[in-house]
Parts: sequence; C-alpha cells; structure tokens
Amino acid sequence: MTFAALGTSISPVEVTNISQHGFWVLLNDEELFLAFSEFPWFRDVAVGKILHVELPSPNHLYWPELDVDLAVESIRHPELFPLVSQVGT
Repeated sequence: MTFAALGTSISPVEVTNISQHGFWVLLNDEELFLAFSEFPWFRDVAVGKILHVELPSPNHLYWPELDVDLAVESIRHPELFPLVSQVGT
C-alpha cells in the first residue's frame, strides 16, 4: 500500500489561507484570491464554513454550509460579474 507524500494535496480544491482582506483557494494547480470586498458573503463567516468548499463540476465551487456557489470565472474576473444583491438588506 502506498500513501501520498505528506503535504501533497489530493483534493482538487482547498482553501489555503485566510486574511482580513479575503482568502485563497487552490483549484488544481491554480491559486485564486477571493477578496471580501468582491465576495461579501464570506466576510463575517466562521472559518470552518469557508474551509468547507466543494467542486461539483470543473468550473463551479460550492460552500454547502453557506449555500454559496460561484463560477470559477467569476473569481478570476469579478469585474465581469457585478453583484446583483446586497448582503444584509
């Protein structure tokens, strides 16, 4: 029986870091940054809920505990996907 080397990710998606400005998601070999200013649904959320991210399809991320799903393209180019609703209104 063989095991993956320590530190090697076997998940196609994972949150790698969280800061006061946003968080980074590693998707396969690409690291994406989600700024809280662009993705306000994550701003005041418990860390564990941000960490629980799924990849239901190659171009779609889903946070089941938050019921937030995002197209990967909207993370790469948030300026092309303006917010259509406001948090807390």
